[in-house]
Amino acid sequence: MKRFSVFAAVLLVLAFVGARLNAMDSESAKKQYAPDGPGLAVATFAGGCFWCVEAGFEKVPGVVEVVSGYSGGEETNPTYQQVASGQTGHTEAVQVYYNAEEITYEGLLQALWRMMDPTDTEGQFVDRGKQYRPAIFYADETERKAAEAAKNALDESGRYDKPVAIEVVPFKHFYPAEDYHQDYYKTNPVRYKFYTFNSGRYQFIDKIWGKDRELDYSAYRPAQNEDQDMSQTKQQSAQPDLQAFVKPGKAELKAKLTPLQYSVTQEDATERPFDNPYNDEKRAGIYVDVVSGEPLYLSNDKYDSGTGWPSFTKPIKPEAVVEESDFSLFGKRTEIRSAVADSHLGHVFTDGPKDSTGLRYCMNSAAMRFIPKEDMAAAGYGEYVDLVKPPRS
Repeated sequence: MKRFSVFAAVLLVLAFVGARLNAMDSESAKKQYAPDGPGLAVATFAGGCFWCVEAGFEKVPGVVEVVSGYSGGEETNPTYQQVASGQTGHTEAVQVYYNAEEITYEGLLQALWRMMDPTDTEGQFVDRGKQYRPAIFYADETERKAAEAAKNALDESGRYDKPVAIEVVPFKHFYPAEDYHQDYYKTNPVRYKFYTFNSGRYQFIDKIWGKDRELDYSAYRPAQNEDQDMSQTKQQSAQPDLQAFVKPGKAELKAKLTPLQYSVTQEDATERPFDNPYNDEKRAGIYVDVVSGEPLYLSNDKYDSGTGWPSFTKPIKPEAVVEESDFSLFGKRTEIRSAVADSHLGHVFTDGPKDSTGLRYCMNSAAMRFIPKEDMAAAGYGEYVDLVKPPRS
């Protein structure tokens, strides 16, 4: 019995040492491939063959380095042979090291859509099995909300014949792949091109995205000094001219609006979901065009759509907004613009509350200015005070 106890103790020590060595090897590998730059953000994605996903992300502005590896399973420090067998629970994945001052997480998600098939959860193209399943591994609640919002928007776009089913799951571990897998598209260009052509990946992407495959990443650059500029803009536009709403000239707009407000209203950009001032606004009041001051929406018709942008069931009056067809991103959408200033406000969708109009006017906070009910009269919107109530939810 004593000999057995000693033998068991030795086994436990060896197992512990082995686990520590594996962990040290994993950390060493991470340091080997990770770039120098403590300020860089890291995001983890899977889209099938990591050679292709690595190559795709390394073309994105603001991305400093992409590391191929394995994630989503329980096996510690797995080898390629183990993962390829489909027995570890891992899928081929990449970690994207990026400068968050140059590209947003939302921009990375848009890039991901353009390098894989988010409707196929059993593999990707010629590579079949859960070891090639696509996934978004979120590190925190902000990433989860952004990923879910982007996934839902893509699904609602109607771009695919099948539902967008890519899994959005918590990040646990990432294990870098062997050295010969890193930058494979650079070190083995002939084999890489032969593989990608025969996989059908890029033929599929060209068919699905067409002219929209090339993304304008300028819409996904973080706004600089937004809070300070927003405060200045509010002070400048505190007393709108209600006698005649007009659109200021370009030079005045540049001085009046923050870079984000100008980009949204004048260049048809879209702000980040959940990270905007009016998504969670619960007070009673009125929303007006940030450019001209013309009334757009009442708080009565605002509700929480869960998309990350302020949403309304209807405008303050039908003639307050103008509808236009928009083919810029996800097929055909209906764009909403203000009637006088012609500001880009957002889009309208048909998935709104069924007990109301059934519509969802999904607006950009950056296109509007909110005036609380108690300040409306002083601001010149007294005629609407008696109509104002708190939001629906």
